[in-house]
Amino acid sequence: MTTLAAGPRPGGGLLRHRDFRLFWAGQTASRLGSSITSVALPLVAVGTLNASTLQVALLQAAVWAPWLLIGLPAGVWVDRLPRRPVMLICDALGLLLFLSVPVAAWFGVLGIGQLLTVAFLAGVVSVFFETAYQVYLPSLLPTDRLAEGNAKLHGSDAAAHVAGPGAAGLLAQAFGAVYGLFADAVSFLISGICLLTMRRREPPRTSPPERRPLRAEISTGLRFLIRDPYLRVLAAYGAMSNLALHGYQAILIVFLIREVGVRPGTVGVLFAAMGTGGVLGALIATRVARRFGTAHGMLVCQLGAAPFALLIPLTGTGPRLALLVLAGVVIGTGIVAGNVIKGSFRQAYTPRHLLGRVLTSMQLLNYGTIPLGALLGGVLGTTLGLRPALWLTTSTVVAATGILLIGPLRRHRDLPAAPAYRE
Repeated sequence: MTTLAAGPRPGGGLLRHRDFRLFWAGQTASRLGSSITSVALPLVAVGTLNASTLQVALLQAAVWAPWLLIGLPAGVWVDRLPRRPVMLICDALGLLLFLSVPVAAWFGVLGIGQLLTVAFLAGVVSVFFETAYQVYLPSLLPTDRLAEGNAKLHGSDAAAHVAGPGAAGLLAQAFGAVYGLFADAVSFLISGICLLTMRRREPPRTSPPERRPLRAEISTGLRFLIRDPYLRVLAAYGAMSNLALHGYQAILIVFLIREVGVRPGTVGVLFAAMGTGGVLGALIATRVARRFGTAHGMLVCQLGAAPFALLIPLTGTGPRLALLVLAGVVIGTGIVAGNVIKGSFRQAYTPRHLLGRVLTSMQLLNYGTIPLGALLGGVLGTTLGLRPALWLTTSTVVAATGILLIGPLRRHRDLPAAPAYRE
C-alpha cells in the first residue's frame, strides 16, 4: 500500500517547510504564466496574425514536439546533473523566449514563424524543467510527504488554470494578447528567484555515477518501464488519453471564436470556469485514495470523468455554453485527482537512480502523442469541420479509459510500494 493513503500530518504540514514553500511559490507563478500563455498564444495567432485552424494546431504541436525529439536523452542528462541548476537555466531561457514576442510585436515584426519558433524552444525548455522538477521533489521531501507535496503543487497548478485563462482573456480584451506572453516572461523570473533563495541543496552522490553510453542509459529506463505491469499500463493510457484530449483542445478556441461566436474575453472566462475542476481534483485526491484505495481511486477518477467529454461538441450559444463548463470541470477534477495519485506513486515506486529516465520514458509516450493529437485535431477540423472533429476526439477520450482495465489496477485496491522487478 502506497504512502498516498496515509493519514494527514499534524502541525501545519508542509506549510512549515521553508524551502518547499519557496518551491511551491515559484512553481505556482510559473504555472500561472504558462496557463496565461496557453490561451494568449492562440489568441495572438488568431486575433493578431489571422492564423488558420491548422496553424493554430501547429502551435500546440510545436510546444510538445520536443518530448518526441529529445525526451529520452533529457532524462539521462537530468539523472547525471544537479537538478536545481538545470531548473534555473530553464527559467532564464523561458524569460528570454517569451519576452521576445511582445518586443517583436512592439516593433511590428511579429509573424507566425516567430510564434512557432518560440513555442518549440519553450517546449525544449519544458522537457528539461519538468523532468528536473519531478526528480528534484523526492530529494526535497521525504517519501511519506510526497503525496502532500504533490497535492499542493497540483492544487496550485489547477488554481493557475482558473486564474490564467481569465487573465489572458482580460489582457487580450484590454491591451492585446501579446501582454499575456509578457506576463509569462515575468513568471519565469519569479520562479528563478524562488529557486535561488532556497537553502537546501541536493544531497551529494556517495560515488560518481557510472557514465555508460547514452543509448545504454536510455535502454535501462525503457526496459524498466516496459517490464513493470503498472507503469506500462499508465504510460499507454496517458499516451492515448493525451492524443485525444489535445486533439480537441487544439481546436477548441478556434471553435468557440469562429463557430460559436464567443469573444476573446469570454473565452478566458470559460476556460477559467473549466479550470475550477482541477482545484477540486487536487483537494479530493487523497480522500479518494483513502476511500477507494490508490489503484481503485485512480480508476474512479479517470473512468468517471471521461464520458463528460461528450458534452463538448454539444456546446452552442447562450445556455449551451454551460455544457462546455460542466465538461471541463468534471474532466479537470478526474484528471488532476488521478495525476496526484499517479505522480506520488511513480515518485515513490521508481528506484531513485532511475527516476529521471523512467519519467522521460513515460513522458515520451504521454507527452509525445500531444503534438500528434494537436495535428490530428487541426487536420480533422480543417477537412471535416470543427464540430465533427470534436465528436471524434472526445469519443476517443472515452474509449482510452478501457486501457486502464487491461492491467492489474482493477485487481488490487492499492498500488504497490515497490516494484517486483529491479534493474
